[in-house]
Amino acid sequence: MNDYQHTQQEISRFRRRALLAGFGALTLFSLLFARFFHLQVTLHEHYSTRAESNRISLVPIVPNRGNITDRNGVVLARNYSAFTLEITPSKTNGLEATINALAEVVDIQPKDRRRFKKQLEESKSFESIPIRTRLTDEEVARFAARRYLFPGVEINARLFRQYPEGALAVHALGYISRIREADVKWIAERGEEDREDYTNNYKGTDHIGQTGLERFYEFELHGGTGNEQLEVDKSGRAVRVLTHTAPTPGKNLTLTLDSELQRMAEAAFGERRGSMVALDPNDGSVLALVSNPGFDPNLFVDGIRFDDWDELNTNPDKPLLNRAINSGYAPGSTFKPLMALAALSQGKRGVNYTIADPGYFNFGGRRFMDDKVGGHGSVDMLKSIIVSCNTYYYNLANDLGIDAIARFMAQLGLGKPTGIDLPGESSGTLPSPEWKAGYFKKREQQKWFPGETISVGIGQGYNNYTSLQMAHALANILNYGKVYAPHLVSHITDPTTGEIKRIATEPARQIPLKTEHVDFIKTAMAGVNKQGTGARAFAGAPYESGGKTGTAQVVGQRNTRNLDVRLRDNSWFIAFAPVDQPKIVVAVLVENGGFGAASAAPIARQVFDYYLLGTTKTTPAPEGVATADEGNTEDTEEEGEHQHVVAD
Repeated sequence: MNDYQHTQQEISRFRRRALLAGFGALTLFSLLFARFFHLQVTLHEHYSTRAESNRISLVPIVPNRGNITDRNGVVLARNYSAFTLEITPSKTNGLEATINALAEVVDIQPKDRRRFKKQLEESKSFESIPIRTRLTDEEVARFAARRYLFPGVEINARLFRQYPEGALAVHALGYISRIREADVKWIAERGEEDREDYTNNYKGTDHIGQTGLERFYEFELHGGTGNEQLEVDKSGRAVRVLTHTAPTPGKNLTLTLDSELQRMAEAAFGERRGSMVALDPNDGSVLALVSNPGFDPNLFVDGIRFDDWDELNTNPDKPLLNRAINSGYAPGSTFKPLMALAALSQGKRGVNYTIADPGYFNFGGRRFMDDKVGGHGSVDMLKSIIVSCNTYYYNLANDLGIDAIARFMAQLGLGKPTGIDLPGESSGTLPSPEWKAGYFKKREQQKWFPGETISVGIGQGYNNYTSLQMAHALANILNYGKVYAPHLVSHITDPTTGEIKRIATEPARQIPLKTEHVDFIKTAMAGVNKQGTGARAFAGAPYESGGKTGTAQVVGQRNTRNLDVRLRDNSWFIAFAPVDQPKIVVAVLVENGGFGAASAAPIARQVFDYYLLGTTKTTPAPEGVATADEGNTEDTEEEGEHQHVVAD
């Protein structure tokens, strides 16, 4: 090969290489161009939005929670604004070090650290967690001067819930506390088809109603969350507000409760455990709802301290329990007017039907004793209620039978929730063969024994009702069968539009009761307070009232005075006033209070005196002495069970 040929070959090889290199470069540039095109054109909107989101921050604005006032305008729950020191853990340079450094600027107590740690564990979905709430102006100024030293720490203005009256009506009002994961789930479930809207409405919200009216009317009280679009710098600091959507304040609740009546009723209990419900029988309005002891709901607003929670949760008196709607008790002799009305309504007794009471009732080879040794002699229906004769109602229960008793009591509202606007109401227990078969698991326990019907007739046995249910049943009778659902809220007001939504007060249903039968029961219960077991408590009252005392055993024991106080009989009293046109109905239960005339009736008298006469007393109602009829107890055997029988 000569030089010319060699040169031509090298030139050809070079051209191929150049062509290959050029093709490779063109390919690379094409890929690069395609990538640029994809980023700059195809994904322009996407990255533009992301860039904008880095520049713009959407901040939720929590609405002002609605206020709660009593029927006279007394504020029971409201809001106020205060500064909080909050930490966003993901933005700090070491959480523990940040808290220690903050403690040198503002006062951070061990309780604040414990609360922060607890909320950190429970509130993973929230951007910031308060380490200190309600800062003073001096603390705000000290931190502001050192703000640059604490990335991830901010001072925010927050709304705080306040209960100005402290523990007053706490079991009706309930309380709010910080949202937990269970609450987020509850919000979504309540939203049904609008779950996303409901969940979004709680963005930025730290607190939610946990019990009572705060829980039941949560979505009315909460309001609508607003938002602000903020332009921020690279450090995340707000530069300017781009758009602002104002929040919608929560709606205000006006209650049927009379706060002064509530105060008098709570004072009447003193240190005694128990409950009381006062209703307006004309529309079902709850005038007072007492569960004693109570607690201060303000403890929960910032996140309750461990020591406070432990004290409330382990207290044997169970202050967190709403006894008025959650605790059921055997009604004792307060059941007797209801039994008498059942007999009249079903034609099993006339008012003049009379028995000779020897002081006991024999049934199935067993003797059921009356409360009075030797008996009450000749007893008709009127006398049976006034002197509270057990023997009369042993006979009556046997003649009516458990099925008829259960059917009638169910009409009055016993054995099921009343429908009050509070969460978690108990249904109580209305005994029947069907109930027993479903309640007990063992076959041998499911059979209904005839002797159990005898005990049901005097309000013992499996009978188990709340004070709300007993007040509701009596109100239904006084209304001649018109049933009004008990309610605590009178109306709901929209503070933005002024629109008022009133709670319906129309009768929900009608029980077929005859006027003459109801009038007889009213007369008999008036006799109880004039000459019967309630006479001592209502001596000298300038108004006419009707009532029925009751004492229900806790354990079967002959001498209850020697028992531990928590094993003694429960004290009941149901009453109404005035007799001709009742304005108020009460059911009072004093746990382990003994005879109804001694413990429960004086509380009702003090409540009536305030409501009807304006007589103010802030001291506990007296604990009286049992009447002669109340002081006698006997023992009996019933289906192999030892029973302590008492009537008042």
